[in-house]
Amino acid sequence: MLEDLGGGGQSYTSADGVDCRNYGGGAGLVELREMFAPLLSVPVGQLVAGNNSSLALMHDCIVYAMLGAMPGGGHWVRGDTAFLCPVPGYDRHFALCEQYGIEMIPVPMTEMGPDMDKVEELVSRDARIKGMWCVPKFSNPGGECYSDVTVARLAVMETAAADFRIFWDNAYAVHDFSVEVGVADLLKACAEAGWPERAFVFGSTSKITFAGGGVAFLGGSEANVRWYLDKAAKRSIGPDKLNQLRHARFLGSTAGVKALMARQAEIVRPKFELVQRVLGEELGALDTVSWPEPKGGYFVTLEVRSGLAKHVVGLAGMAGLMLTPAGATHPHGVDPADRVIRIAPTYPTLAELEVAMEGLCICARLAEAEVGRG
Repeated sequence: MLEDLGGGGQSYTSADGVDCRNYGGGAGLVELREMFAPLLSVPVGQLVAGNNSSLALMHDCIVYAMLGAMPGGGHWVRGDTAFLCPVPGYDRHFALCEQYGIEMIPVPMTEMGPDMDKVEELVSRDARIKGMWCVPKFSNPGGECYSDVTVARLAVMETAAADFRIFWDNAYAVHDFSVEVGVADLLKACAEAGWPERAFVFGSTSKITFAGGGVAFLGGSEANVRWYLDKAAKRSIGPDKLNQLRHARFLGSTAGVKALMARQAEIVRPKFELVQRVLGEELGALDTVSWPEPKGGYFVTLEVRSGLAKHVVGLAGMAGLMLTPAGATHPHGVDPADRVIRIAPTYPTLAELEVAMEGLCICARLAEAEVGRG
């Protein structure tokens, strides 16, 4: 990626003639936005390419909403703002809410996405509910994909808060293992339903190129994007366009992104297959334990007997096996049923992963045996 920039001044020039070493260009390089627009289901003119962290974009949207009016009016107030949080969910989403005094209201996940009967009931009667977290494809950590019906209901539902926003964190948009899984276009559905400002769409290359050195994206209505860019212009004179240029040239096109992810799937898929095999062999006979078989993404959720998740994770730690803390998948780090354990199998080698999974299963069986002994 870096070698492409070594041939003189023109190497630093974007497709539309921008010298990427300079300030400016708050919306990011157009060639990169054109590349990712179809992958994130956002029109090019309504997509912003930023620095490495989509979480930073989410953070800033929350802070800007608390510091001033949003498009269409409305001002989020610390201590009088709530978010719906599908659970199990992403701990960093919850940490943002906790940081800024936003009440978190858990909503159960189903195979089709969040429990929409519950969502519709809550947002229709509580004007404090200003937002909702969603990971629509290969949800973190359960791997669920939102159905077309779920997306449609999110778009058309009546909300007591006029300034309600869905934070659509499409982190795993291109992270299929084999067959490509599609998720309906929320931004388009919201516009057609008469709520064009309802959705903020987020994505990044964090699990495409580099976790700490990629490019993040923010999409929304034209009004939402203007609002964000106006606020962000006071915070920064522009994003790291040299990094964006490296990514644009390395990835090449939308098809290039998909080709890279197909190669990545060849690395990742065997690890998830190993997880499924070991769980089936070691825990398949236990009717108190369950897990899904995701078609993509980066996590597997293991649900053990109620009251045992922390104990299983503790036993694993004593054996030298590091796991995500039990409870991290719920607001404030508290899983009321103490059941959910998030497994992240992508980093270890296959040999290391097999040892780790066998160790985890031994800890789960030991915890079960302790319950059986009373």
